[in-house]
Amino acid sequence: MASVIKEPNGGRMIQFALAGGRRTVRLGKVTQKAADEIKRRIELICNAQMANTSLDDETAKWLAGINEIMAEKMAAVGLIPERVKAAAAKAATLGEFIDAYVLSRTDAKPGTKTNWRQGKTSLLAFFSADRPLQDVTPGDADEYKVALTTRKAKIGTDRKLSSQQANKLLRFAKLIFRAAKRKRLISESPFEEVSIKLGDTENDHFVSHEDTYKLIAACSNFTWRAIVALARFGGLRCPSEVLSLRWQDVDWETDKIVVQSPKTEHHPGKATRVIPLFPELRPYLQEAFENAPDGAICVVSDEMRQRANGPDGWVNVNLRTSMQKIVTRSGLAPWKRLFHNLRASRQTELEDKFPTHVVCKWLGNSPKTARKHYLKVTDEHFAAALQGAAKSEAPALQKAQQSAAVTKSKGGKKSPQLIAVQGVLPSVTESDSLILYNNVAEAGLEPALP
Repeated sequence: MASVIKEPNGGRMIQFALAGGRRTVRLGKVTQKAADEIKRRIELICNAQMANTSLDDETAKWLAGINEIMAEKMAAVGLIPERVKAAAAKAATLGEFIDAYVLSRTDAKPGTKTNWRQGKTSLLAFFSADRPLQDVTPGDADEYKVALTTRKAKIGTDRKLSSQQANKLLRFAKLIFRAAKRKRLISESPFEEVSIKLGDTENDHFVSHEDTYKLIAACSNFTWRAIVALARFGGLRCPSEVLSLRWQDVDWETDKIVVQSPKTEHHPGKATRVIPLFPELRPYLQEAFENAPDGAICVVSDEMRQRANGPDGWVNVNLRTSMQKIVTRSGLAPWKRLFHNLRASRQTELEDKFPTHVVCKWLGNSPKTARKHYLKVTDEHFAAALQGAAKSEAPALQKAQQSAAVTKSKGGKKSPQLIAVQGVLPSVTESDSLILYNNVAEAGLEPALP
């Protein structure tokens, strides 16, 4: 595609085809080896332009390192943007880019942007707002991760972060620098190889049915009984889905509920989902319906909805405070992530009864998300495993003992089916335990003659 041509004055130039025309980049007096390398890079750039694909990392790094003169020559023939753009990219600061990125994400939910503000605060406290994007190295990214877990450097907060909170801040950092790379402002993301813990189990807590009924008994009114039941037995997200539920969404005749899902509404076909009106949930929803004021639209009262509806969407601050009091009154030990663990407990027990794709359809998440953030190992799983093992071993042991007794009564004729090892079957005698061979060697595989 490209070729190196030696000029009469001893210099070299590269000719290549781009956008239907012949282009030339004069290199001056350089070695043949250097000219060949530049030719190779130009071919890669042309290929990327024609295929409308990103440059490979190596070529992107090479472009970032060329001098101003070479950059001007390549920009003049359309290989790269003008250097003024590259200079602007190099001068782009972390604070400016974060603000521009968040502003451009008109698809992000208010709650997501609230989390992003926390991520911005942490990043700028560690790196500073005027830090050029290109000056952040992979080593800096490693140090930031360490700072999140040890608080050895400023990260925007003096409180100890849980691993879940640290992971959220790391995910935001990876998001920002990946976006900067896609904008061609940096050749590589310094956070690309920074690992994030896949699942966080330190705050996991399974809320059993027994404990759920204790919570419901500790609720002061029918509204709170419905909230707890919707989160635990319905598997609804709280506050967003619980507070968005309308009475018109409850079909008492078909035992189905249409759940409005603000969190996933921006995904095609994910604005709502349909779940069963589970038998455990029905009495508490029925109680709330019978006590609802005339003309009520939503299951939860307007007063409570207004208190939980902040400028950035639904917030569970007020709900969480009340829920903590309910947990205390119930006599249960408090747990982290109060409402999430109610929902996760429901998904865990439904997984034991229904196929994964059905449960995820009802809960409104994916199997991958369920495995990472929802499913738990419960005491009931251990009990079922031990009970199942005991039931399966008893008949096998009894059959083995009976076979050993029959074999012994036949005057030493060993059954070809019984191979026993001393110590495996505790009730088998030592003489019987030596039945390591059968009579195949004596009689062969043919039936014995009379």
